[in-house]
Amino acid sequence: MTTAGTPGQGPLTGVRVVELAGIGPGPFAAMLLADLGADVVRVDRPGGPGLGVDPAHDVTNRNKRSVVVDLKAPDGPARVLDLAERADILLEGYRPGVAERLGVGPDACHARNPRLVYGRMTGWGQQGPLAGRAGHDVAYIALTGTLGMIGDPDRPPAVPANLLGDYAGGSLYLVVGVLAALHHARVSGTGQVVDTAIVDGTAHLSTMIHAMLAAGGWQDRRAANLLDGGCPYYGTYETADGKHMAVGALEPRFYAEFVRLLDIGDFADARRDQARWGELRERIAARFRSRTRDEWTAVFEGSDACVAPVLSLREAPHHPHLAARGTFTDHDGITQPAPAPRFSATPATVRTGPARPGTATEEVARDWDVPALLEDPVGDAP
Repeated sequence: MTTAGTPGQGPLTGVRVVELAGIGPGPFAAMLLADLGADVVRVDRPGGPGLGVDPAHDVTNRNKRSVVVDLKAPDGPARVLDLAERADILLEGYRPGVAERLGVGPDACHARNPRLVYGRMTGWGQQGPLAGRAGHDVAYIALTGTLGMIGDPDRPPAVPANLLGDYAGGSLYLVVGVLAALHHARVSGTGQVVDTAIVDGTAHLSTMIHAMLAAGGWQDRRAANLLDGGCPYYGTYETADGKHMAVGALEPRFYAEFVRLLDIGDFADARRDQARWGELRERIAARFRSRTRDEWTAVFEGSDACVAPVLSLREAPHHPHLAARGTFTDHDGITQPAPAPRFSATPATVRTGPARPGTATEEVARDWDVPALLEDPVGDAP
């Protein structure tokens, strides 16, 4: 069912993926697989899900193809099962039990394709007291203890967009899970269900912090630790123009370079003296407020002080280092992050723009040998 990777198309070339359309972490996980060369067919529903993003700009659907199937129509489930029979991986992000009620749950799919890896993406997981409840990123990360770690001690926890839960704790763990299960299926001939819960993945991300907590090296409160803003030489500071610089001068030699370039040599010995951290923070803040962000960027340019300007989303693609690496790319007039990570033999690229709902039906029907996709759908009985 799969073939070896082809140079220029990514290491997952030949892997077939069915994505049952949703929003957020599921589509991003499918995009990552597509970026790496997988043939991802997104099964959109009539009308489609979304958060008001124009499909032409929804780059999480790049490198994919789309068909439209009404799973509530009498023949809808059969069309999806036809695709699942020919796939290596299927991804869905419904609440527990919904895929089963629609007729495309794991049992139905495995009856047609025992080798299929069935990836499930939810916030709470398939089991547990909260499994059936609605939720979003901020609630998931709240229960794991990770949200409570972020922000100033005298203010509510800071919301890290939806990067920590949906994408780090969700999408990336779904990708790791289905690829591991795909390896197992190739070896054993047996597929399985991958239950990816954002609460599980986000909790797993905090493993090192729990180790430090157990060892007495982490205080269970915000901005009281080395890596959470409690340390004056690991954090962010405002500049004269209202912008910011990020400082991460943790090791002794990096700290020494930092205080030298910031011209606060009288604090060279304050690194380990927590009694002086308050004074050190005030001095660092005052120095950064004396110049603009660009001026401080020039001061620290080429040094090992571990200081960087805090850039906006629109500024980031133009940074010389990111531009040199091609960290961002332009495709069809849309600036977007390039596929990651990098592969020496099978590089990944943005091959196509966002898949428009239903535009690849004929291609998929031919390439996957599913002629039923071309038949007029049978609607619900009146």
